[in-house]
Amino acid sequence: MSFKGEKMKKKNDHRRIEGLDFARALAMLGMFIVNFGVITGSTANGSTGLIALQNLFEGRASAVFVMLAGIGTAFMTRQARDTKDPMLIRQNRYTLWKRSLFLFAIGMVLYAIGWTGDILHYYGVYMFVAACLIVISKKTMILLITIILIVSQWLQIQFNYLAGWHPTYVLLEYLDFWTPTGFTRNLMFNGYHPVFPWICFFLIGMLIGNLDLTNRTLRKGLLATGVLLVTMTETFSTVIIKVTTVHLLDIESALYLFDTGPIPPNMMYVLSNSGSAIVLIVCSIYLVEKCKNKVIEALVITGQMSLTHYVGHVFIGIGILIICNKLENQTLAFSMLYACCYFIGCVVVSVWWRANHNRGPLESILRKWSP
Repeated sequence: MSFKGEKMKKKNDHRRIEGLDFARALAMLGMFIVNFGVITGSTANGSTGLIALQNLFEGRASAVFVMLAGIGTAFMTRQARDTKDPMLIRQNRYTLWKRSLFLFAIGMVLYAIGWTGDILHYYGVYMFVAACLIVISKKTMILLITIILIVSQWLQIQFNYLAGWHPTYVLLEYLDFWTPTGFTRNLMFNGYHPVFPWICFFLIGMLIGNLDLTNRTLRKGLLATGVLLVTMTETFSTVIIKVTTVHLLDIESALYLFDTGPIPPNMMYVLSNSGSAIVLIVCSIYLVEKCKNKVIEALVITGQMSLTHYVGHVFIGIGILIICNKLENQTLAFSMLYACCYFIGCVVVSVWWRANHNRGPLESILRKWSP
């Protein structure tokens, strides 16, 4: 009985949770909406409602993406963590380091051809660092996350967050990216997804991935934690901005320190977006478990090919805009509609591709490179 129970437990521990793939697909849609909005210059060219909707996706979709990567890393390294087998730990680290190099290389290629909003080279660094942390305790991980948040906030106060960015094309062109100083500054401090503090999303994902996400009671606790974290952070942010602007700070400084927007990614931003990411992920798991239909299945498959589609949206998605002469001065309604249509195209392609292949094109290459 004991052996059978252990065998069943092991089987359940390694069962794929398709809700995570579903959440990844939704995060990818959010990234498309944000990225196509930025690349077409339409983020402020729309109604108040559309701008608010665009702002809702900005930063949050990417945070979900990174947190899911942390969860996946925790799943992959669970056996090494549980057994403390030195050889298995080394194997897992080696695999993660190879994957991080693969992602970093692709990201640098994308940046070199002009996609300055790339997340993959940051993603590769998060994974490289996380590979060194796969067996640390939960308490140590929480302490590390806390330290990173504090250091990140200190850096944002101590140094000029806009250093390196073009004075006219702010947050669109980084002037000294290809220099050692500029590259390090962009990577660690003030790029689109700097290690300080963006790696926190990855590490929080690793913490979540250590939990039994098939346990419904635990998931309810996670969901409540996510909702509470978003509610408290957004409320505190609103109140502290109003209070400090009365006597202590000008509005620009207060927003810089306490707003929950992605620029800069301060402590309030990380806490709020961690909460919303947890809510989306847990709700996605529930939805996929409760609703099995063709649409859900198609989105799950799409999420499993997210690397291919992310790279594809740079070459194909933006390429279509260039060919159609729609790359600049578009309305927000146009860029959102285009993002949704492009995403639907990704879903169709995913279903077609998976009818004959086990993995997406880039996903297959990644597995062959780092099995």
